[in-house]
Amino acid sequence: DVQLQASGGGLVQAGGSLRLSCAASGFNFDEYVLGWFRQAPGKEREAVSSISPYDGSTVYADPVKGRFTMSSDDAKNTVYLQMNSLKPEDTAVYYCYADRVVVSADGSTYEYAYWGQGTLVTVSS
Repeated sequence: DVQLQASGGGLVQAGGSLRLSCAASGFNFDEYVLGWFRQAPGKEREAVSSISPYDGSTVYADPVKGRFTMSSDDAKNTVYLQMNSLKPEDTAVYYCYADRVVVSADGSTYEYAYWGQGTLVTVSS
């Protein structure tokens, strides 16, 4: 079975740090883009970051650039999100995901996407 187990959330004061982990199993970890979304109360889910399985390059949403760092440990099939200088507006449930798009010979595309259960991050002011 495919599993994405997110952990590491908690309560932290503004300016503090947390590190989220997402342990993956049940699929070929090195064939998927791994990433994080978050959803704050009453708001839409938004992308936070992602990491490429090909070259390890990362992409970050503007609100977290310079504060969050995503990394991957292929040996452990785990990705991490180091969150520094946390702000109250970072409060949200953070979800990890895995995504892969396959293009067949006839040009058809197939997307395989999996989501973790979410971990709550609360930043107090």
